[in-house]
Order: sequence, then structure tokens, then C-alpha cells
Amino acid sequence: LGWTAAFEEPGDVVMIRTGDKLVLSLWDRGHFEAEVGTVVTGDGVPPITIAHNVSTTAEVDAVLETARRAGADPVHDAVEREWGGYTGYFADPDGYRWEIAYNPGPIGQVVLP
Repeated sequence: LGWTAAFEEPGDVVMIRTGDKLVLSLWDRGHFEAEVGTVVTGDGVPPITIAHNVSTTAEVDAVLETARRAGADPVHDAVEREWGGYTGYFADPDGYRWEIAYNPGPIGQVVLP
């Protein structure tokens, strides 16, 4: 996705600064449970999405292709949306849905339908 790890403990956790006061932590399940306790699992898709906004429609396509080549499951090809954006989805190995989005609005503006 073009992010740079701010901290990485191989096989444990990768931390990525995504904003001034926001960090995305991607954990190995065993280490995650050691940190926060047992994670309850069940059938179905977790009811969240993670949105990654990029600068162009071509970048949306490139990120989706990179994810696919890395083993992600394509969920929805990128399409133009009624609100003017361009988005597509993939699922990571844990089933979480990632939205890759181009927003034609001003930089930093988030448009929620």
C-alpha cells in the first residue's frame, strides 16, 4: 500500500503511522491475543472495512493488483461511484475488507456517502 513501518517486530507486529495521532497496528494473531486477550471468532465477515485513500484512479487499480498478487482475495473490482469517487475492495487473510479509494475532492477531505 506504500506505507512505511514506524515500528516492526517480525512475526509479531507492524505499526504504521497513518496520521498525526493515529497508528495502525497489524498483529500476528497469537501476539495480538497475548496483548489484548482471547479473540472470539465466528463465522462470517467482520463488520468493518478499512479504507485506504490514494491520489488517482490508476493508483486504486495498482494497489488492488498488488494486493491480489500478494494473495488477497478480490471482493469487488474498482468502479466509479455515484458520489464521484472510484473504489474497489479486497479481503485480507483474516477476512477483513479493505477499501481502496480515490476521492476527487480536495486533499484531506473525506467524503462519506
